[in-house]
Amino acid sequence: MVTTKQPAPRFSEALVRLAHLVQQVFVEVGREHDLTPQQAQLLCLLIGGPVGMTELSRTLHLEKSSLTGLVDRAEKRGLVARVRDTRDRRTCRIALTPDGERIGVLAHDGTTERLEALAAELPREHRDLMAAAIGAILAEHTVRTGRVWPPPKGDDPAR
Repeated sequence: MVTTKQPAPRFSEALVRLAHLVQQVFVEVGREHDLTPQQAQLLCLLIGGPVGMTELSRTLHLEKSSLTGLVDRAEKRGLVARVRDTRDRRTCRIALTPDGERIGVLAHDGTTERLEALAAELPREHRDLMAAAIGAILAEHTVRTGRVWPPPKGDDPAR
């Protein structure tokens, strides 16, 4: 385990630093697959199946026009397609194309591998405690806002 002489950051400061680190991982992984960080996040979110524009907007924290531009660019590259919602024909859902599925899985796996590697030196109980604390924060956010976070993708034994 790596130790430093620096004092531990406060809780909120640690979360902000961690958010920046996770974003940097998306930058690096995206670059490897010729994706922007936002495209990498979009493809990772779509691995579980088609998602509506409203849900994508909430999850990615993007305004409608920004999300439309993101989806347009990904669609132009052949990574996603707009498909009609079977429950409401007035709306569409965004789905991965076969190429988008391939690249999305690579981006998702690359991201999770890097994040796991960053925590590899932590004891299992610390990793489990951190995952539980983050889960509790997300659950509280859902209670306060009604925004449900997408479920984790697959059964990852490294979790």
